[in-house]
Amino acid sequence: MPLPKVSTPTFEVNLISTGKAVKYRPFLVKEEKALLIALESGEEKTITNTLKDVLKACITSRGIKVEELPSFDLEYLFLNIRAKSVGETVELLVTCPDDGETQVPLKIHTSEITLEVPDEHTEVIELGDDLRMQLKYPSLQQFAETNFLPAVTSDQNLVDRAFENVIDCIDTIYNEEEAWSASDCTKKELTNFIEQLTSQQFAQIEKFFSTMPKMVYKGSVVNPKTEVENEVVIEGLSNFFA
Repeated sequence: MPLPKVSTPTFEVNLISTGKAVKYRPFLVKEEKALLIALESGEEKTITNTLKDVLKACITSRGIKVEELPSFDLEYLFLNIRAKSVGETVELLVTCPDDGETQVPLKIHTSEITLEVPDEHTEVIELGDDLRMQLKYPSLQQFAETNFLPAVTSDQNLVDRAFENVIDCIDTIYNEEEAWSASDCTKKELTNFIEQLTSQQFAQIEKFFSTMPKMVYKGSVVNPKTEVENEVVIEGLSNFFA
């Protein structure tokens, strides 16, 4: 007689970018195992493909294309899936800012982690002379790079990767009369366009990335050595599972 199948609960969360409800289930043991093996390999392609496969399997709503979701939607989804899979609290060691060395344990409930969207954030870059650039949010590859891939050690590789991220996030370049979709341009054409920008214009693009929506926890801890209460701010999904 075959063994019975175990039922898996289904949960629902709204995407940050669209407000659309998405149904999902927790990780299965085989999926957690696949993630661990991929992370231990340290190989970029393996990690990215495994993340994609696991997220696709856990998201049960139809019509959700994981590859096209903004990185902050993926962070939010992954946080919720992980919470339902292994527990809704995260235990961390944080360093007290007042002395910069004393570490204190901190338990965070995932409901206390929120998405922060700075007021100055904008997706439209003003380039002057009525020329504008519409940017789109990084998707699965950037999500993997930020949270799961090994840190880039070479300054040159870091610059190259950052530049490639900019190119990948160009959606449209337009003025009142014409529009040029990035999908119709070659990578070389987009690279040449970016390289002709001034430092001030490129700084606006950098601001788009630095002010993107991000997962944030704000709280406080007391330093047991100095008895000083310290404000604690933790940003980015990877920091919650360090």
